Amino acid sequence: MKSIIHTLCRILLGLVFVFSGFVKGIDPLGSEYKFVDYFSAWGMDSFIPIAFSLGVLLSLAEFGLGVALIFNTWRKLVGWATLLFMAFFFCLTLVVAITNPVPDCGCFGDAIKLGNWETFYKNIVLIIFALVVVFGRPEDSKPRFKSVSIILTIVVIAAYLGIVSYSYNNLPIIDFRPYHKGADIVAGMTIPEDAPVDEFENTFIYKNKNTGEEEEFTEENYPWQDTINWEYVDMTSKLISEGYEAPIKDFEMLTVDGYDEKEFFLNDENYIFMLVSKSVDEADWSEAEELKTLIEYCNENQIQFVGLTASDINMANDLVQSMGLDFGFFNCDEVAIKTIIRSNPGLMLLKKGVIIDKWHHNNTPTPDEVKEIVE
Repeated sequence: MKSIIHTLCRILLGLVFVFSGFVKGIDPLGSEYKFVDYFSAWGMDSFIPIAFSLGVLLSLAEFGLGVALIFNTWRKLVGWATLLFMAFFFCLTLVVAITNPVPDCGCFGDAIKLGNWETFYKNIVLIIFALVVVFGRPEDSKPRFKSVSIILTIVVIAAYLGIVSYSYNNLPIIDFRPYHKGADIVAGMTIPEDAPVDEFENTFIYKNKNTGEEEEFTEENYPWQDTINWEYVDMTSKLISEGYEAPIKDFEMLTVDGYDEKEFFLNDENYIFMLVSKSVDEADWSEAEELKTLIEYCNENQIQFVGLTASDINMANDLVQSMGLDFGFFNCDEVAIKTIIRSNPGLMLLKKGVIIDKWHHNNTPTPDEVKEIVE
């Protein structure tokens, strides 16, 4: 029985680690953005330059430990490493849950959203599993097929590194974000009529004019009509139930004058190419010539080509025009842009608000590729 419990805890813990490491590893820029959020919230801006490296190392550590646990490789070393790993994040997630620097921990990337307290409760279970793995191992257990498990562990981790590299130099092989291929942006911004709304518990503070003391009341008994004996002081609200939140809530296409033109473009019956860049001065323009060819094809075939950036519009327009690229930019929130595409710049093809396809800047489509899609 002890052996069964130990094996079950080891495999379950390994599967969680593999899943967590995988969903973060295939989106290395997403992991970087989450580290940046934490560093910014904690006033640790000096660590921001290494956020990408830390994100990749964290996902690799999780995936590697998970694979080793599943294949029962290097049992003592991996067991203790896993326990120390969980002990560190058990303490860290407790601090995060109490201080709440960011609303989503990011422990499962964009695949599963967990609140900070949910993450801490999850880690309570996982650290128990880790304790069983280290201290609940049967004394007479001996590793079988040791060489095979080592080889399998190395091969799987190597394949994982290849997937991470591919996802970074192209786009994530699985897109869990609301702007994935096939997503309808308009539908993603729509809140159903019967959707639940936020519920708050209001506390009213009134001052007794006779005694000078302040008292708290609920919505059921606050003395709003008794102005002779009570004087209103303040009100506090506590969120007790979160309502429905649209998956897409910050998409916009602002002109230099601040007008939002997204309705026009999202309802257009024709195809629209959108070049998306969170920061044009930090973007990789190595395929500017390929972009120029694509823009010329779009102009010849009545396909609109526009830009979306968090940079200053005038500066962005001047920059692309200096490279001979004939299109103009609209403004959008940087967080939304980083969610739309994990590339700077990246390309997105829309039709009536639906995302037809997306491309990393390393894979700018040729006119023939676009022709195949639109025809």
